[in-house]
Amino acid sequence: MRRQELMAKQAQRRPAQPDSVRAAALSLLQVYEDLAQRGAHLLGDLLHGQPPRQWAHYPEDDARDPVGYQWFYHSHSPEDRPGAVEHGHIHLFARRPLWGRRLRSCAEAAFIELSGKRPAIDPPTRHLLTIGFNAKGLPTSLFAVNSWVTGDLMLNAGLTLDLLTHMRLDTGHAAIDKILTSLVQLHQHELLVLMAHRDEALKRHKATDKLADERLEKLSELHLDLDARLAEVLG
Repeated sequence: MRRQELMAKQAQRRPAQPDSVRAAALSLLQVYEDLAQRGAHLLGDLLHGQPPRQWAHYPEDDARDPVGYQWFYHSHSPEDRPGAVEHGHIHLFARRPLWGRRLRSCAEAAFIELSGKRPAIDPPTRHLLTIGFNAKGLPTSLFAVNSWVTGDLMLNAGLTLDLLTHMRLDTGHAAIDKILTSLVQLHQHELLVLMAHRDEALKRHKATDKLADERLEKLSELHLDLDARLAEVLG
C-alpha cells in the first residue's frame, strides 16, 4: 500500500474517480505513511501502548465530535468470537442533534415496521456502522450489528448512509478520525450493499421483537480489500 507505487500507475488507470473519493484515498494513505515514518500504530495512543482489555471502551467515555458523531474501539474475547481474525473494532454512532427531526419520515416509519416491535427506550444515539481492524491497525471489514448489541437503536438505511456520507470527525483523535471518514468515502457502494443485507436479515427474521432478540447479532458484513480499492481509485 505504498503511495508512490499507486501514483506511478496513473497512465494505466481506470476511468477517473470522483474528486472526493480520490481525496479520501490520498488522505488514508497519508495517515498510514505518517504512522510508518514514526514507527507508530494507528491505535497506539488510544490504547496507551498496551494490549486492549477485552470489552473495555477506548476511550473510556467514547470519542465525541461536537457536531454529533461519536465512536469507541473495543475487542471481544476469543471465546466470544471463535474464529475471528480481527484485533478489534470501532462502533460508530450519531447523536440526537443529527437525526432527531428526521424520525417522523416515511422511510423511518417503514424501517420501524420492518424491524418489528421497538424496545421501550429512547436512547440519545443511533448506531451507524462497525469497522473491524487487524493487529496492524488496518481496516478489514464493515458490518452491521443488531440493536441489543450496542444498547441503542438503528436508523433506516437511507438516513444512515446520508449521515455517513456527510460525516466529518473532529474528536481529538486525528489519525483515527481521518481513517474513518476516508473509509466511508471510499466504500459508498459497499455501504449500500451492507445496508441492503442488513435490512434483508431483519426482514427474514420472524421474531416479534427483532432488535432485542439475542439470536440475531451480526446482521451483515463485508470484508475489505483495501489495497485493491486504493489501486482502483489511484492506479
